[in-house]
Amino acid sequence: MVTDLLRNNAVAIEQELEWFSSVVDARMRLHFGHECPCSDIRELTPPEHDEEDSMYGSFISHYELSFEERLVFIMSLVPHIRPRLLDVFLTEDSVSSREFTEFGGRGDGFSKGFVPTGETVLFLLAGEDLEKRFQYYYLFDQEHFFFGHRILSLEDPPPNSTELSGFLTPSREVIDLVTTGRVREPAFGAEFPARRLSTEMAWDDLVLDPHTMESVLEIKAWIEYGQILLDDLGMGRKIKPGYRSLFHGPPGTGKTLTASLLGKETGRDVYRIDLSMVVSKYVGETEKNLEKVFRAAEHKNWIIFFDEADALFGKRTGVSDANDRYANQVVSFLLQRVEDYAGVVILASNLRSNLDEAFTRRFQSIIHFPMPRPADRYRLWKGSFSDKTGFAGDVNLMETASRYELSGGAIMNVVRYATLMAVKRGSMTITLQDIQEGVRKELQKEGRAA
Repeated sequence: MVTDLLRNNAVAIEQELEWFSSVVDARMRLHFGHECPCSDIRELTPPEHDEEDSMYGSFISHYELSFEERLVFIMSLVPHIRPRLLDVFLTEDSVSSREFTEFGGRGDGFSKGFVPTGETVLFLLAGEDLEKRFQYYYLFDQEHFFFGHRILSLEDPPPNSTELSGFLTPSREVIDLVTTGRVREPAFGAEFPARRLSTEMAWDDLVLDPHTMESVLEIKAWIEYGQILLDDLGMGRKIKPGYRSLFHGPPGTGKTLTASLLGKETGRDVYRIDLSMVVSKYVGETEKNLEKVFRAAEHKNWIIFFDEADALFGKRTGVSDANDRYANQVVSFLLQRVEDYAGVVILASNLRSNLDEAFTRRFQSIIHFPMPRPADRYRLWKGSFSDKTGFAGDVNLMETASRYELSGGAIMNVVRYATLMAVKRGSMTITLQDIQEGVRKELQKEGRAA
């Protein structure tokens, strides 16, 4: 099945490249006054693709690409799949011994190939016809779906260059989609400071206070049915898209696990922002770093998760110096960006009071994750040990749950320690001493006596 998809994509793109090559050849012939089989490039009809046969054909059909839009799209792909088709634009003017400025484009600084720019697009579509050139400016409007859906981008031009001299670049996701049919997970790094959260646990493993679970289920309901409210019921004119929630409570009470399971249960990817790579002391850098994640997340229905959100969304301060003013600008930017995101954003904090009230007023829900009660702690103890281990006769998990107030995360640490000690002894039996020593270690970390 995968092989068929790749083959069909290759066939469709090969046909598109042949059409593109014929258009480029015609434009060059018309431009230089050479004999040409057509008087207008629009006479060269693009190939028809069955949208059910290939992802490329499906993409063309879904967006109902016009002649010029198809030409722009395939041109953006050419450097990545058949760069030699653009070598013709490297031709030098025999009179000036320089490249033709009307072709636009330039090298990328790493290869010897030609990378198209906005100027290249206009030359191919309009030649020397100014009226047509102006007509096609709409292709670079930020409202055009090419840019609104992050299909293409026109990179910032070099210093002192014209506006349309930036590289025409397709998104990596679109390249993946129309070639292999499979979008790769974004690579964690400076250009994408977020990691995907995943868990082997299931929804039934989630142990929460009943009131907390009720609020979490509201988020789940929004993910599953929110689009019906916005589209079918016409509420999109009255309420903003997306859902914003604050999870607050002590460490280890299930905030991160809940976010992970919400994604797993609803088929959404969950990405946790790495604040160490986002927050910067340099003016404007924090906003840029965060924007990379939000732009990547647009139109993908990701759940964005900010752990220890106080570092970004803390209370604004009175302005006493430039640092205070910049910090407040960052908070204001983040407030607007989070509010504009059409997906689900979850902020996690140990203390609700640490967050700026401007954020909390705009949240659809504020959910408290309290320390688990004895009955919940018993469920956590009982469900955390391996089915392949047993307990010594003096182990009473109900008594242990009642005696020690521990978070779910702390209980898992004790389970890990006690099981490891049993394995070290060559035994599959968990002893009371193993559990008590593990508890002592956890309480000691928290500065409490066992």
